[in-house]
Amino acid sequence: MNLAALSYRDFRIYVSGNLFALNGMWMQRLTIGWLAWDLTQSASFVGLVAFVNFVPTVLTGPVFGVLIDRADVKRAALATQTSLLVLALLLFASFRLDVLGPVLLAVFSLLLGVVASAHNPVRMSLAPRLVARAVVPSVVTLVAINFNLARLTGPALAGWIIASWGIGVAMVVPALCYLPFILALSRLNPRERSRPVAKATFLGALTEGVRHAAGHRHIRDAIIATGIFAFVIRGTLEILPVLADGVFDKGAAGLGLLTSAAGLGAVMAGLFKALTPGQSTSRLPRGALLLTLIGIGAVGLLGMSQSWELSLALVVWLGFASSVSGISMQTAIQIDLDDDLRGRVMSLWAMVGIGAAAVGAMVLGLLVDLTGFAPTLGLAGAAGVVLLGALIARLR
Repeated sequence: MNLAALSYRDFRIYVSGNLFALNGMWMQRLTIGWLAWDLTQSASFVGLVAFVNFVPTVLTGPVFGVLIDRADVKRAALATQTSLLVLALLLFASFRLDVLGPVLLAVFSLLLGVVASAHNPVRMSLAPRLVARAVVPSVVTLVAINFNLARLTGPALAGWIIASWGIGVAMVVPALCYLPFILALSRLNPRERSRPVAKATFLGALTEGVRHAAGHRHIRDAIIATGIFAFVIRGTLEILPVLADGVFDKGAAGLGLLTSAAGLGAVMAGLFKALTPGQSTSRLPRGALLLTLIGIGAVGLLGMSQSWELSLALVVWLGFASSVSGISMQTAIQIDLDDDLRGRVMSLWAMVGIGAAAVGAMVLGLLVDLTGFAPTLGLAGAAGVVLLGALIARLR
């Protein structure tokens, strides 16, 4: 197993504190998704809430990428985490004051998305700078395992808390989870950039990042592949409240189980990547792309499933396939990337991945209301197989 990054003190502090914050984030996401469904019983609104949470990354992610490549990355991380803490407390206060309706919930989802769009280039720039450059593939894998462990435990905890103590408690716990990570960040000493920051205009710096990504085929293809699986698989995972309660009538606890099932698959993907030979080049691994292709096909099967147990198993597979692809695509991009370009290029990757998931959630939610759950997922799975299959064929 590639655990080399854990030999670095700062990285150990980072992943330990981050596990708390990630659990809080996943608990908050499930709570907001459940509220969106509970307040409206509308698949379209569930998709809309996910869309407004993700769309800031599309609109502002590259801008924040330029800023992060110029800023003190540690201070930026502290700023984003403190902002998430404040928003979590305001969300809880709105609920306690009984003013939290669908519109205000969507506004909070949007604000959390804006902060997340700033945090994405921060986290993808900070963690690799806590270790030697040769250890970056280990960082990508271990950070993914950390993220997906929280994806497994956070939703299950949120579903259990909602069922046992109510939605209010499920709102305040995430705020408490951000505190240990803020403390951990204050103790980090990331290495200096490998090259001085170029004195380019803001637009020039942004253009340089886009040009670098577009001019390197492995980066370009990794971003395209990410967009395809994010639209189909991650878009499907964002409308799980519809499957949990609208199809199987399992309530918040069922949504927690489904979301944790995706997290279990993602944890398995992280372990799979850690136990198999690491990527040593920026070439896209065909095996990961083929696994993703099968995962996209499983979306159609999920739409047809009449069994709760089978649906759980299929969601595990979706989590596994999308995470194997996500880790592989990110590693392919990060492995040879200079520190002074990392924020900009990775913000483009995040923009496409999160933006595609946002559009996927909104489009799939709308189609579910218009045509039903099974036809929507069948169409999405078929379209995704065709598009990703064409990309894989072109890579030969």
